[in-house]
Amino acid sequence: MDRLSTTTVLPDTFQGARDDFSMQMGLIWDQIKAPLIVPLLKLAVAICLMMSLMLFIERVYMGIVIVLVKLFGRKPEKRYKWEPVKDDVEFGNSAYPMVLVQIPMYNEREVYQLSIGAACGLSWPSDRIVIQVLDDSTDPVIKDMVELECQRWASKGINIKYEIRDNRNGYKAGALKEGMKHSYVKHCDYVAIFDADFQPEPDFLWRTIPFLVHNPQVALVQARWKFVNADECLMTRMQEMSLDYHFTVEQEVGSSTYAFFGFNGTAGVWRISALNEAGGWKDRTTVEDMDLAVRASLKGWKFLYLGTLKVKNELPSTLKAYRYQQHRWSCGPANLFRKMLMEIIRNKKVTTWKKIHVIYSFFFVRKIIAHVVTFIFYCIVLPATVLVPEVEVPKWGAVYIPSIITILNAVGTPRSLHLMVFWILFENVMSLHRTKATFIGLLEAGRVNEWIVTEKLGDALKAKPATKAPKKPRFRFGERLHLLELVVGAFLFFCGCYDLTFGKTHYFLYLYLQSIAFFIMGFGYIGTIVPNS
Repeated sequence: MDRLSTTTVLPDTFQGARDDFSMQMGLIWDQIKAPLIVPLLKLAVAICLMMSLMLFIERVYMGIVIVLVKLFGRKPEKRYKWEPVKDDVEFGNSAYPMVLVQIPMYNEREVYQLSIGAACGLSWPSDRIVIQVLDDSTDPVIKDMVELECQRWASKGINIKYEIRDNRNGYKAGALKEGMKHSYVKHCDYVAIFDADFQPEPDFLWRTIPFLVHNPQVALVQARWKFVNADECLMTRMQEMSLDYHFTVEQEVGSSTYAFFGFNGTAGVWRISALNEAGGWKDRTTVEDMDLAVRASLKGWKFLYLGTLKVKNELPSTLKAYRYQQHRWSCGPANLFRKMLMEIIRNKKVTTWKKIHVIYSFFFVRKIIAHVVTFIFYCIVLPATVLVPEVEVPKWGAVYIPSIITILNAVGTPRSLHLMVFWILFENVMSLHRTKATFIGLLEAGRVNEWIVTEKLGDALKAKPATKAPKKPRFRFGERLHLLELVVGAFLFFCGCYDLTFGKTHYFLYLYLQSIAFFIMGFGYIGTIVPNS
């Protein structure tokens, strides 16, 4: 009987303790909710709605500009003089400008042959072009492979230079800066830059150089990217949707209105005199390309975007590579904004409207607000209102504005309209890392200058089956587990359950889907899974 009594008493004791704890937590929540939580959440909602409106107005403005550009046919050939570079009987090939082609690379085992081969295949008088391979590889095997590839093309009569240095100071910017110091570069008029996975078509120079030759005010001609592995997995399809909007809308609008946009770091041709006047390459941020573009623009130079000229390249297909890339692309612009804000304001060479465009539209709304509002509003504040019914988000802010923004973003890739829901969920998850990186850049925190080269797979995975079948891949749980995503996913799932049980907003439908997306990415089940060797 004694044993029976103890087993029946213990659960009641624990139940009582649990009830007391729940009651105490409930009392504490009731005491702080009205004077503290509700006002703070209302303030957060107001700030987020204001940021949403700013982003909405920016997207609508760019949409209107694109429609006008398409309707009135403001093609580059009509806005700028373009004539093919012609042969000169008297001067021969010397009538053609001297072109330098730079290919910076770092341990690019899978793709180095593609970029070198494409650059060497560019159509241009052979004595008026120099191919410069800037190899920062630390793997001696890869280094030897790249050097042998350069020697192979040199034996075919191609003017190709293999350049190395004894350090990686400045990373890509440092390599490009060192490359410009060689004596043979002094004779060059223009420099075309291609990352290691980019493959320009043979006519690339014939379509870009004439704009620079006939328009002395133009410093940069930027081509569009074409993704060779967009269909590799769902993650690459999502990236294609985001980047297609960037090229179809953002770059086109910048080129058509203020003749300014961010250089994409590759698939572009610079006027060397403009590059030098702007101060050359600087490694103070992880976006050396954007840094150069802003400085050149402040000197009064114009940029031209050619949306019809596409250069093949590869999207990062592993989650790890994509996260590193997005950290760099989000942290760098925010840090550059911090460094250059006063320089832009004090500049005397450009108009006030162009300054406003660069500061407000280019930097503040697109590089800061866009990331912050996506995560803070849709993944934190909106779900939190479920737990505090006293705070309401107007339907126009919770539904209509994000829906219109999403539709405007999706127009760049019509073939992926059916994937719009997946794209929204994916972008919301990635906004966590972009927001974190943005604040790191603004505050110049620990990882502000972190530079990790985006991994390219090339045809590596396709070639695997032809080789010896690998043993069972090693699964390292820690490498695939992402704690931040799992924590946010758990928060959203809890809010969804609370809304389903007690709420009236029907947000639980969104909250459950978004929490699942966070869990999937938190456990690393997205993108191409590369077996560990």
